[in-house]
Amino acid sequence: MSTPPVLAASIGNCKEYKPECVSHGQEVLFYTAMALIAVGMGGHLTSFKAFLEEQIMEDEDEIYFNISTFCSAYVAEFSVTIVALVIVLGFPYINPWSIRFGIPTICTLVATILFFTGSCSYTYGRPRGSALTMFFRVFVVAVSKLLHRSPRDPTDLYETNDPGLHMVPHTNSLRCLDKAAIVVTQPREEQENIVWRLCRVTEVEETKAIIRMIPVWMTFILCGVVSALGFTFFIAQLDHLNPKLGKLKIPTVFLFVFFEQAVNQLAKNYDTLANVYAEMRLGNIPPLIGIAISMILAILCCITAAKIEERRLGVVRKHDLVDKPDERVPMTIFWLLSQFVLLGLFQDTFYNCAITFSVVQSSMSTRRYTPLFVKAMFGVGIIGSVLSVYVVGKVSERGGKMNWFQKNLNASRIDKYYWTLAWLMAVNLVVYILVALLYRYNEGKLRRGQENPDQDDSEVECCC
Repeated sequence: MSTPPVLAASIGNCKEYKPECVSHGQEVLFYTAMALIAVGMGGHLTSFKAFLEEQIMEDEDEIYFNISTFCSAYVAEFSVTIVALVIVLGFPYINPWSIRFGIPTICTLVATILFFTGSCSYTYGRPRGSALTMFFRVFVVAVSKLLHRSPRDPTDLYETNDPGLHMVPHTNSLRCLDKAAIVVTQPREEQENIVWRLCRVTEVEETKAIIRMIPVWMTFILCGVVSALGFTFFIAQLDHLNPKLGKLKIPTVFLFVFFEQAVNQLAKNYDTLANVYAEMRLGNIPPLIGIAISMILAILCCITAAKIEERRLGVVRKHDLVDKPDERVPMTIFWLLSQFVLLGLFQDTFYNCAITFSVVQSSMSTRRYTPLFVKAMFGVGIIGSVLSVYVVGKVSERGGKMNWFQKNLNASRIDKYYWTLAWLMAVNLVVYILVALLYRYNEGKLRRGQENPDQDDSEVECCC
């Protein structure tokens, strides 16, 4: 509805695709649609996997599947691939934006109807609660007992003996949170029935594990900023380059095929290496090194993009195209192939290693949530890329200099922005290495704790 032809009759604007034909109301609709897409995709990404897992039901020692739902998922994945391929080849020949927006609208409507038609055959599971509630409980109870001293003997802290519940051994880090498991003078049985007055040692340790990962997760934000280049400035560069290969016009989105292939091939190789690492019992080393390698790939991607953009600007100045943004630069789009491939390698290496690290370092009850925290930090970086462009632009125009970001890409200096991200990512890599070296790993600790619960596995104590 944000396109000029749709609402032109009701608001009196022209029907052509020109800036003067777009009213303020249509701009509001367009940005509202972007927000709705973000919310919808976020809900889909966080719920789809859990929904499929819910269709797998356990019956004692046997596991059986809801065949219709499971097969439908694979048919849907195959259909998505076919439809995406058709769109890649056909969309460049569809000019009206109303039709371009209308096609995914119809597809989404059909998909929604198909989803609801199977609502009677889906397997529904009861809500199991959220691990976030446990985090809040630990903090609230710890604050309520702030004036109490933590016992020197960890066995004095509250822990249930229920064999049906998993237990995590006590550690001496962040001992201020141990106060949540202090048993005060009132009867123990009464406290056990009041969940907001007493927490288990296991719940406290699970909260500690998440807190210890926060500094590592913070280094992921800048990775999201670099990732945002793939659907912002990289696309702008594609739109200004020559898409022809001889007499054949190549769709600009064709480069995303190489991007996806780099991701898929690396995913297969990573699974193979992960199995090798597991057999060699290298513990936390593979994901840690993988995250560092992904950051190095991000630096190489920014450097490559900067050098290619410098060459593109040289061609722009040579052919006097600085003030002609609508004309194609006589430079093939395949010059951008390397930066797209590097971006794909960076993203997949980062996702696989960061999620593996977070899952290994979390307990059984929180493992389903930690990948979402990783994606959240990455998403903060993607959103923060807008702020980074604004800040870098303001800094670049100090002293009366030209802002690096102009409305005309040919007059901008995106290459300098790429160089800025490269050295920022280098600093981020150094910070990550320091944080990783100082991080308190608990995989080996948990195993030793299970073998010998009385063994003290830490010499580091929190000041509180």
